Amino acid sequence: MATSPYDVAVVGAGPAGLAAAGAALARGARVALIDAGRQPGGQYWRHRPGDLGAVADLHHDLGTFRALVAGVAGAVRYFGHHVWNVSGAVADGFTVRSVAGDVEHEVAARSLVLAPGAYDRQVPFRSWDLPGVYTAGGAQALLKGSEVVVGRRVVVGGTGPFLLPVAAGLAARGARVVGVYEANGPLGWARHTGAVLPVATKLTEGAGYAAALARHRVPFRARRAIVAAHGDGVLEAVTVARLDAEWRIVPGTERVVECDAAAVGWGFTPQLELPLALGVGTRVDADGSLVVDVDEHQRTSVPGVFVAGEACGVGGAALSVAEGEIAGAAAAVTAAGGTPAPARSRLRRRRRALRRFATAMHTVHPVRDGWQTWLSDDTLVCRCEEVTAGEVRATVEDLGATDARTAKLLSRAGMGWCQGRVCGYASACLTASARGSASVSARELQEVSERPIAAPITLGRLAGDAGHIGQQ
Repeated sequence: MATSPYDVAVVGAGPAGLAAAGAALARGARVALIDAGRQPGGQYWRHRPGDLGAVADLHHDLGTFRALVAGVAGAVRYFGHHVWNVSGAVADGFTVRSVAGDVEHEVAARSLVLAPGAYDRQVPFRSWDLPGVYTAGGAQALLKGSEVVVGRRVVVGGTGPFLLPVAAGLAARGARVVGVYEANGPLGWARHTGAVLPVATKLTEGAGYAAALARHRVPFRARRAIVAAHGDGVLEAVTVARLDAEWRIVPGTERVVECDAAAVGWGFTPQLELPLALGVGTRVDADGSLVVDVDEHQRTSVPGVFVAGEACGVGGAALSVAEGEIAGAAAAVTAAGGTPAPARSRLRRRRRALRRFATAMHTVHPVRDGWQTWLSDDTLVCRCEEVTAGEVRATVEDLGATDARTAKLLSRAGMGWCQGRVCGYASACLTASARGSASVSARELQEVSERPIAAPITLGRLAGDAGHIGQQ
């Protein structure tokens, strides 16, 4: 394209995207802000349309949110737009293609900031497909976005600090949270005080959640996990068991807990469809996730493309805001033909401290391979295509698959509606273990993360844009 109507297009209106758009506007750029949601905030500041006050007690740092929203008042907002494709280069500009209802839109810009966020990482267990089993993020989204409590008697399990606000929020809205089961030992934080002390707000936040759980008499149990679900057509109970250091079940510790809902979270997977479509460089983060590799300006290996937030490594809203501010400022300067100057020292120090905290969090709350021992061969892994753990393993043991992509082609795991977003991580881990590998390779992680079409689109519209996709 010869000209671009916008200097900077920002995809994503969560913490990172809002900060990026505001920083670019502050430097005089013309900014387009694009998001699938109908209002700003992303998953972190999710709320009912026009009614943030109703769920204000479920949110942290609303002052920052309101300031960020005020800062993007000058941006042209494309809300309710599902971005399905990005293409282009810095020499000619970038094109962001989205669908809003039945109408397709194209936004052209000289620089691009991608802030796509992350989604719940899934680890399967027996009968996890029963109605009543939710991801932790899904349970919180229903609570914040619709004030819907997923059940009357709820079990929360998995690993990571995110379990605490989920449990506290459910309890605050009247659910009987019968237990929080953390698969790792939180005392591991004692070895990372140097990463925690510089971000004291994290301690305050954690203490607040602990107080809320104590107030509602919610028990917290470490080194325990939900390893099976039970019910006749709907969730009626879960089995909770104590785990050893590698997450194998300690024999004789299984206990059945009655419940009508379970919120289970194993961390988050960065959403990389759009960055990968542009061919950006990647790396493997401390939690084993594939993330975008960026420099001090949040600049990727593709000129003119910047990435901020969870796609650079899951680290929370505060880190996303810092990265977004740096990315937006650098993108605006790049769009004007300049060279970005180093970010303010205060902002760089904050980003560094928060990234260090995130690394410590991943170290304390890893997902150990022992979860695979919980599965019988008939445990469902891919819910869309109804592929079991035994069938995934058989692609290696019986059919000779040597990588996750081949296992996918042979078993169809990851070829259904979600295109592997739900089962991709688990399938790749099972494949690696079956062939005797200690971990999933970076190449395999990229293969299970690549989706040329990032959002649902009709075949007719896709046929009309086939040339654009072929150019990438």
